[in-house]
This record gives sequence, structure tokens and C-alpha cells, in this order.
Amino acid sequence: MSNKVTEDYPGKSLSTEELKAKVTAESNIESVKKSKFPTEIIDLPSKGRLYPPGSSLSSGRVEMKYMTAKEEDILTSSNLIQKGIVIDTLLRALIISNGEGKSVNYGDLCIGDKNAIMVAARILGYGADYPVEMSCPSCQNKQKSSIDLASLENKVIDESLLDNGPIYDFYLPASKRDLTFKILTHNDEKKIEEEAKQMKKKNFGGNGVTYELTSRLKHMIQSVDGAADSKTIKDFVENEFLSRDSLAFRKHIEAMSPDVDMGIFFECESCGHEEPSIQMPMNVQFFWPGA
Repeated sequence: MSNKVTEDYPGKSLSTEELKAKVTAESNIESVKKSKFPTEIIDLPSKGRLYPPGSSLSSGRVEMKYMTAKEEDILTSSNLIQKGIVIDTLLRALIISNGEGKSVNYGDLCIGDKNAIMVAARILGYGADYPVEMSCPSCQNKQKSSIDLASLENKVIDESLLDNGPIYDFYLPASKRDLTFKILTHNDEKKIEEEAKQMKKKNFGGNGVTYELTSRLKHMIQSVDGAADSKTIKDFVENEFLSRDSLAFRKHIEAMSPDVDMGIFFECESCGHEEPSIQMPMNVQFFWPGA
């Protein structure tokens, strides 16, 4: 571990990987300043309200540069594709600052903000026109369409639920217990993925179940009835979290999680079936339009 303290979180030490990313980000800022390369300011769905005071992400914006052939080298890297980190590597390279000259810790981004940055990267790189092939939920007919990514809007949420963050309170309606929790970040999601892989390798429990839901809950929940130690949280999630409470909690998270609304209107050319909000498909044309 590095002993260098991050400016975003006073008192928190940066890991070697985080320190390397921070140095790279600061280098990118200087490089773009010197080259006067065109950049765009992207507004984040969270408006910065999910981040601690003093975090560079609390600005609610990021500055991104336009994609070049150098970034296309990232997209065509078979090594990065095989490791499943090609998109994250691309976005790290494109993010310049928080719009106010400060570097951004990519791992601290909440998932909704990361999605917005991904859409912005596609628009800046290859334009807003996104060709897709969609299947009708009613007759299964496949039809080609084109989505204007610039028309996507942020999900409508109850913003009052974001007050007093980034650690929030929730009262469980069935068991009458108090939780505190946070919205998951990119770093949290990577840890959950790694835990799921390890469980799968070990065939944890002997039944093939990966326990992804409970793993996510353990990372989200910060305390139970005031107790913040990991053992208490683990025991609660695994043995005491009633399904009715779990459902209510997950609905609450959904209601307050900023994100890009990927729901689009669909009308079947074959049977006329309409869906007011069907999930936008993600295919290779998103970042590999020539594929």
C-alpha cells in the first residue's frame, strides 16, 4: 500500500493501482492542456450528490476528450478484450478531469455516472447514431433500427432521497431494524465480480449458487442497528435479512440511484406490438461500429 493520501478523501491512503491511475490522470490533464485538444464537459446523472464533500466527483461533471486513433488501439486490444477490461481502460483514458482541473478517481464513480460517461464516449468517438437489431417481445420478429444516443435522458428519481449522503439511512418495514448504506461504485462492482468468480471456482456451498445478491448487500450495507463491523453485517445479510425487507430495500435503492434511462420506445413492424420502454440492446456496434 502507498502512504500517499488522496486529495479526494483526506486520511485515506491510495493503493499502488490507485496511485498509478491518479498519476496517469494528472498527466492526461497536462497533456491535453499543452495540446489544446478539444474536450467536452459531461454532466453526471448524480449531479455529484453521491460523493463525499471534497471529492473531485462532487462537482457533478467530468471533462472528456474526443476519441482518437490512440484510443482505438485500446478498443482493438485482444489482451484487454480477453481480460474484460477494455471499456474501463478506454473510459479511464478519455476522462481528463472533473471539469474544474482536478483528476478523477475512476474507481469511485457510481455505476449510473459510469454509464453516462460510456454513452458520452460513444457519441464523442463515433457519433450519436447507434444501429441495433431488436426482437419483438410479442412475435419474436427481428427488425433493424437506429437509436439516437443523444436523445437518451437521465432516469427520473426522487432526488430528495439523495439528501444527507453519501451514507444513507433505511428503516426495514418488517423487522423494524435500522440500516445505513451506500450506493455501489465501480470499485465495489469489481470486488463483487471477483468474489463471484472465487465462489464459482470453489463451488461455494456445494450447490453451484454464487450468492451475488448477498455479496452486493454486504458491500452496500454499512451498519445494522448502529453496528458497523463486518461480522455483524455478514451475519445479518446471511441469516437475518427477511426477503420482504430485502425487497423493500432494493426498491428504495432503485428509486434513488441516478443513471441514464436506457429504456426506448419500440414498435414492431410485423405485428404492431408497442413497448413504451424496452431496454436498449448493447451490441458490438456500440464501440465497434465497423465490426
